[in-house]
Amino acid sequence: MLFALICTDRPGRLDTRMATRPAHLAYLETYQSKLAHAGAMLDVDGRPCGSLLVIDVADRAEAEGFAEGDPYAKAGLFESVIIRPFRAIFKDGEKLG
Repeated sequence: MLFALICTDRPGRLDTRMATRPAHLAYLETYQSKLAHAGAMLDVDGRPCGSLLVIDVADRAEAEGFAEGDPYAKAGLFESVIIRPFRAIFKDGEKLG
């Protein structure tokens, strides 16, 4: 099942994000087969200010575990994390189903 994780950084924590980024990327690589999309959200100046991930996991509990295990979360980077079930309608320009 797909879940969208919408993570908003705490204000003024770009230094935490950049310092933790290598560990975050290594963490994502361990879940590579479950990642549909993953990337940074940007502020008006083009600087990272959050993360958006779409993951394919068994259930909400697994999505929550994934979110809690993220080095960004462990470093206290996020002000909020929203986890919602996600239904893809288009992928790579193609309508699904």
